[in-house]
Amino acid sequence: MNLRDLLVTPLRGRLWRELAWVLLGVPLTLLTLLPLLLGLLLGVVTTPLLIGLLLLGGCLLAARTLGAAHRRLARGLLGVTVPAPRPAALEPGLWRWIRGRLGDAVAWRCLAYLVLRLPLSLAMLAMTTALVLYGVAGTFYTLWRLMFGDHQVMPVFDIGTRGWPAAVAVSLFAALLLVVTPVLVHVLTGADRLLARGLLGPVTLSERVRDLEASRAVAVDDATARLRRIERDLHDGAQAHLVALTMKLGIAADELAGGEPDPDRLRTLVSAAHGNATRALAELRDLARGIHPPALDAGLDVALRTLTASAALPVSTEFALARRAPVAVETIAYFTAAELLANAGKYGAGPVDLAVSTVEDRLRLVVTDQGPGGAEIRPGGGLAGLVDRVGTVDGHLEVDSPAGGPTVVTVHIPL
Repeated sequence: MNLRDLLVTPLRGRLWRELAWVLLGVPLTLLTLLPLLLGLLLGVVTTPLLIGLLLLGGCLLAARTLGAAHRRLARGLLGVTVPAPRPAALEPGLWRWIRGRLGDAVAWRCLAYLVLRLPLSLAMLAMTTALVLYGVAGTFYTLWRLMFGDHQVMPVFDIGTRGWPAAVAVSLFAALLLVVTPVLVHVLTGADRLLARGLLGPVTLSERVRDLEASRAVAVDDATARLRRIERDLHDGAQAHLVALTMKLGIAADELAGGEPDPDRLRTLVSAAHGNATRALAELRDLARGIHPPALDAGLDVALRTLTASAALPVSTEFALARRAPVAVETIAYFTAAELLANAGKYGAGPVDLAVSTVEDRLRLVVTDQGPGGAEIRPGGGLAGLVDRVGTVDGHLEVDSPAGGPTVVTVHIPL
């Protein structure tokens, strides 16, 4: 990082978000961890009773929920994207529910994250506070001595310097410390990024293998369904028009071979054949556009602007793409955006905001509509299909749709 980046970083907002994370760390962890530990303790004490097992299962469910909240908070303040682990596999029945909750490895890892984050947040808060206070106090130390005399020290820190050269040196060092504070805070919060990635996401090998197997199965099924749809569209659409075109041209050829062709009949046959050819070309063009939109050749931003220009609702766009994504990623992002815009248009949830950006090594697509809210990922639903689509390239989709709106769908796709 060069000097310009050091000076500009605070103005970009990253420092303020990371400082907010540091300041929220201790109270937020205490407010979430202490009730959980108390609930677990009561659950262990009352284990011989059914209520103890239910309390343990409920605490672990709460831990998993808090882990999801910390993933969202880390994404907003630290800029780290942690893939959501798969939901717990629960079977019907009370005892199976309890057994599934107690054996939920994700919930236990979320609880471990909260336990480890408490001392880590305390250490980060102490070090960050010391950095900022010492930097500010030391920067104005020379001015303090100039105003109150050589033998006066600042009440915040007893720096204990004697002589103006030492005081100026302290002020220069403190000013330099303030300049590099954004980098130091970023390094300190890096420990939280590693902790979140290690404990709040699907990290075990078996979970990763299951995710990859599921993604591969979805990709195979999607490719098979796509091929069948292309075959059906070709058979029922373009092929039928081409067959009719061939028949009409054949009749016209026979008419010409008869020696005395009827001009009106030939004109009708040729006109009908021309109509069949035009419809066949249109269906082939639509079919090709459904496989790979031609606008994507100019870039994802151009393709999405073209898409939103013909949307049923007013759409505002924002793009912050540092580089072009691979073709497969752009294609998935395009069709995902098209599906989300179509859903918003179906429910009249306008206006819509569409933002696409590159965050670290991921492409992020955010679609916000002003609909009634209540959208959720249901098995067999449209959003579930989008989850499967982005999952084929190890991406994930999140939905935030409180009652009354707005609905915010965030898609993360690895680059």
